[in-house]
Amino acid sequence: VQLQASGGGLVQAGGSLRLSCAASKMRIAIYDMGWYRQISGEERELVASIGVTGNIKYADSVKGRFSISRDNAENTVFLQMSSLKPEDTAVYYCNAVRSRKPWGKGTLVTVSS
Repeated sequence: VQLQASGGGLVQAGGSLRLSCAASKMRIAIYDMGWYRQISGEERELVASIGVTGNIKYADSVKGRFSISRDNAENTVFLQMSSLKPEDTAVYYCNAVRSRKPWGKGTLVTVSS
């Protein structure tokens, strides 16, 4: 299984980024999927999830600014991030919410003030 996150980069505060996560050897349609982030020195946290039936949850810290979606046909999960803040700076990963697979390398998002 490979979970390849992409789309990160350097952005100014208030800016936007769209992350993508392409899965291989794993059919995401049968999994609740999530976006996680790991801020340097802290534990990895779940920031957004989308269930098999489309139910969506967000961490309070990103609610109203981030939007998760999925394309089962393309086996890809997306995270649209807007109104970015410096505290959103982290490495972002996707994975199943349960029955997690090996973590991919993630994609680095850096938000400058």
